[in-house]
Amino acid sequence: MKIQSAIAAALVMLAGAVQADGKLVVYNWAEYIPDGVLADFEKETGIKVEYSTYENNEVMYSKLKIQKGKGYDIVVPSTYLVSKMRDEGLLQKVDKTKLSNFKNLMPDLLNKPYDPNNDYSVPYLWGSTGIGVNSEEIDPSTVSKWADLWDTKWKNKLLLVDDVREAFGMALQKNGHSVNTKNPDEIKQAYEDLQKLMPNVRVFNADAPREPFLAGDVNLGMIWSGEANMAQKENDKIQYIYPKEGSGFWVDSFTIPAGAENVENAHKFIDYMLKPEVGKKVVEQLGYSTPNKEVKALVETKLQNNPIIFPPSDILSKAEFQQDVGDAIKLYNDYWEKLKTGK
Repeated sequence: MKIQSAIAAALVMLAGAVQADGKLVVYNWAEYIPDGVLADFEKETGIKVEYSTYENNEVMYSKLKIQKGKGYDIVVPSTYLVSKMRDEGLLQKVDKTKLSNFKNLMPDLLNKPYDPNNDYSVPYLWGSTGIGVNSEEIDPSTVSKWADLWDTKWKNKLLLVDDVREAFGMALQKNGHSVNTKNPDEIKQAYEDLQKLMPNVRVFNADAPREPFLAGDVNLGMIWSGEANMAQKENDKIQYIYPKEGSGFWVDSFTIPAGAENVENAHKFIDYMLKPEVGKKVVEQLGYSTPNKEVKALVETKLQNNPIIFPPSDILSKAEFQQDVGDAIKLYNDYWEKLKTGK
């Protein structure tokens, strides 16, 4: 009996190991997972994570498009790309019955036009795009709106986020237009304004826009809210400004590519990332807003009152989230290429 019991116990342990065994291939933005989270996930599940990063949405989309949705189990597109990738057959549905922590998500960030019922995406981080300024070098009161960046006194001094939708969104908001416009005339006007802005641009960055600020290479420019928050941890003189014309808002979501080979493990990973204690690490380490409604009560009061992480209602009331612009994206990309190459 002891031998049989030992054999039975060994078989149970082996079965458990087989169920937990396997891998997960994650393709994510750079510096977008808190330290230790992947190791903790591997330890808890036995699933080995293969992790690689990209610097902007277009790089990720192009790679997934070429590979026809294969090669990765998790990718993290921004708001406007979810519907595009879904419509092109690059994503598969998420089985929310496998996500016990889905209930932790804020209702206000669910069921958006880009993914009704969240059939294909699960919010991970959200935030805004605004103006970063080093108050030690520049008086923040002199920079309150996007239009201020066009002042010729900022020649060769600005940072622009290296992202077509973000840069055009800034110019469109300056002109009073939607960041999701499909109107060729409005897009052209934004392009012409960006051309006028180019002499002021010192550097493009989408990998870690805070770094040029921290290095002293720039003291003014576009920056993502989370990057600004991380920068403040090293230099509290770097401030984040919500432009008067409005900030661009976005949600970056977990999605499962159509050709994913480890679908079950992908669901386990998403559910793990929705734990409140993981969301707490996201806020504390990455500085971005979390869609997890259970997190705010877990962080210290200083973070709860941080308007970068938890924007005030008057800012949110003017928020416009990025959406897919359909075929108009070709026009955006063509103008972007001309802008970057100077042709």
